[in-house]
Amino acid sequence: MKILIAEDDLASRRFLSKVLSQYGEVDLVVDGLEALDAYLMAIKEKEPYDLICLDIMMPKVDGVKVLKAIRDYEGKQTLKPEQRVKVIMTTALAETDFVNRAFEIGCEAYAAKPIDTNKMLEVLRKLRLIE
Repeated sequence: MKILIAEDDLASRRFLSKVLSQYGEVDLVVDGLEALDAYLMAIKEKEPYDLICLDIMMPKVDGVKVLKAIRDYEGKQTLKPEQRVKVIMTTALAETDFVNRAFEIGCEAYAAKPIDTNKMLEVLRKLRLIE
């Protein structure tokens, strides 16, 4: 599995990387622009991500805008739902508006910080990314 973690908080980035690196190759970025660049580069190299963990509040471009750009791109490529990258939004915010907007745009799941390892693994199983 190929995984992108877009997270500006060092502790959260390290934690997610430690948990998810057991299941695949992990790339780390710290802002929304880097996340979009990494996403597009992976597609160009014909090695797309299977999972993207997107922090909602990031510098330059927030996670909701990154998610929208990804889903718009996938729409233009006429990808079937099962071909789309799985996206889990992460945030320390209790901002339900942001979370609701992310689900409207097409995220698969949401993880509140601090992230619970067992809940994260349960979500990965539900998304059929791990056994």
